[in-house]
Amino acid sequence: MLVIVSFIYMELVPKAQALNPPPDGGYPGGNTAAGTNALSSLTTGNYNTAVGLYSLLSVTTGSFNTGVGAGTLLVDTANSSTAIGAGALLSNTTGEENTGTGAFALFSNTEGDFNTANGSYTLFFNTTGERNTATGDSALYSNTEGTRNTANGNAALLSNTTGSDNTAVGAGALFLNNADGNTAIGADALSANTAGAGNTAVGRKALSANTVGLVNTALGDGALTSNVDGGFNTATGFSALTNNDAGTHNTANGYNALRLNSTGSDNTAVGDTALFQNSTGGQNTALGEAAGFNQTTGSGNVYIGLGVPGVAGENNACYIASIFSQTSASGTQVFINANNKLGTSTSSKRFKEDIQPMDAASEALFSLKPVTYRYKKDIDPERREQFGLVAEDVEKINPDLVVRDRDGKPYSVRYDQVNAMLLNEFLKAYQKVQEQGAIIARQQKQIDSLAAGLQQVSAKLELSKPAAPGIVNN
Repeated sequence: MLVIVSFIYMELVPKAQALNPPPDGGYPGGNTAAGTNALSSLTTGNYNTAVGLYSLLSVTTGSFNTGVGAGTLLVDTANSSTAIGAGALLSNTTGEENTGTGAFALFSNTEGDFNTANGSYTLFFNTTGERNTATGDSALYSNTEGTRNTANGNAALLSNTTGSDNTAVGAGALFLNNADGNTAIGADALSANTAGAGNTAVGRKALSANTVGLVNTALGDGALTSNVDGGFNTATGFSALTNNDAGTHNTANGYNALRLNSTGSDNTAVGDTALFQNSTGGQNTALGEAAGFNQTTGSGNVYIGLGVPGVAGENNACYIASIFSQTSASGTQVFINANNKLGTSTSSKRFKEDIQPMDAASEALFSLKPVTYRYKKDIDPERREQFGLVAEDVEKINPDLVVRDRDGKPYSVRYDQVNAMLLNEFLKAYQKVQEQGAIIARQQKQIDSLAAGLQQVSAKLELSKPAAPGIVNN
């Protein structure tokens, strides 16, 4: 319709002659005109070039314009625009420094400045949008007021009207977009996006189903392909997070990482096929190829290393490869508190204060009741016999010997402290044995001395006895 109106307008204008002499030479002010009514209204403008029917028809004082093709820059009165192709920049009035190359490129532009359109129908409906760049047939076709958009590829950003700051590179990239701040590089990348903003998609069909999801990043063919309204996701790798539709705040880095995730949120998967089967589980972390592969609906799990696939549906589990069966000849024990902080204990005086002898504090051990028990089947399917203490019983005797969970309830026993108390009792018993040994040694000396004395007295008595009378044998 706009084309028809425009040509009716051209037919109604006076059939004025182009500048005289005839239009195949140079004109004053560095102007060039060739074609019926080309540059026919020019008065003081300089360095304009008009080639084609009604090209630069309306310009009077404008300068540095170039129109090549019928109707190019037909109603333009401004400066420094370039139109090459029939109907290019036909409606431009005051917009400056625009470049339209291709039939009907920037056809509807009126006041928008600094636009570049390369290809037929590129930026066709743009009126006041500024600083847009469109390269490829119908790129940014529907844009009217959107600014600072870049579209490179057939039908890239085709439906965008008022969205700004978008970048689309590839056929069909951001095809339906009308939002702000999106970047799509690859055929059909973000092609279904309508209102989602701040998304980045690099790769064929990356984020291709996204409609309203916000601030997603997809790098790789098929990455986040099914995402519809999930936001703040990052997928790097072929088919990473490819089935996600509503999950948010997920990070997948690696081939098929978090591939089957649909609504699970706050997951992090780094490594090929990491958390592959996770669907609705959240707050899981997997690092390593196939780490957490079997996880499906569980949450709060950590998988580190190759060969720790996990168990479907489990919660709050932690797996770390390459630890079991590895012997450390020296070092110290690792502890974990209720806040999941790992650390070791230290015995250096530098870190201690209020140091006192343990004395009788360790006598609480004599009230402890060691027991045998078996864990519940969900903890230990083999139901092996265990030996130890019950935390609730220990708490009654000495609360400081108990490890507590986040709710402050007894969780375990500080067996390392029990060992220190045992050492104190052992040393106390050893000292008593030593003292008793010293007493016994003294007593033994006394006994030995008495025995020696008795032997001397006995010897003297033997010597003092009278001789027995002799027997006469008649």
